[in-house]
Amino acid sequence: MATAVNTFLIVLAAIFPVVNPPGVALVFLGLTRGATPETRRILARRIAVNSLFVLMGSFLLGALILQFYGISIPILRVAGGLIVAVSGWKLLNEGSHTDFEASADDVSRADLLTQAFYPLTLPLTTGPGTIAVTISIGLSRATFTASSGELIFVLASLVAITAIALSIWICFAYAVRVQKLLGRGGTEIAVRLSAFILFCLGVQILWSGLSDLLTSLLDRPASFKSAMLA
Repeated sequence: MATAVNTFLIVLAAIFPVVNPPGVALVFLGLTRGATPETRRILARRIAVNSLFVLMGSFLLGALILQFYGISIPILRVAGGLIVAVSGWKLLNEGSHTDFEASADDVSRADLLTQAFYPLTLPLTTGPGTIAVTISIGLSRATFTASSGELIFVLASLVAITAIALSIWICFAYAVRVQKLLGRGGTEIAVRLSAFILFCLGVQILWSGLSDLLTSLLDRPASFKSAMLA
């Protein structure tokens, strides 16, 4: 039980800041300005379900996809870290509604329900950075299997992913109340703090991938020399 709880918390702590449901909910609110509360609740439910399938698919099938295309884990971390860092930096400089207010009227006149997957789920909620992090977690199951067992790791991870999808639904469905509670100034502060955390997380993922690549590069001459001597 303790191992399952620890795995649940690790997976939750790894994915939740990247998805950032409270921060993305404020962006979702700007993109659906003019929509009725009922429409927002329907969208929130659909986005949460879509996000659940995207995260579960990345976790369970990501390793097979990487193997099929020949992509290594360090490269995945570098690419995912770049995407996460750029997203955080962009949101940090733009704030909560800079670019979204201009297009909100056009979006509200469209059929929002047809946009539940694209762009509201992908790439707004579960973008490439989230997918990269989730695939990395799925690839690390061998490390956990040695100490706890693969079944416990998979089940605890799926529960954590389900909890994240549930948080997406709650944050999106009640985004209006959160904005009213925080006010405009509080909302701006919350979005910028979330963006800064997102940027730091992206740099951390990027550095982890670069470290692995540099280590393999430095070890290559030694292995090449050993092969020549043999």
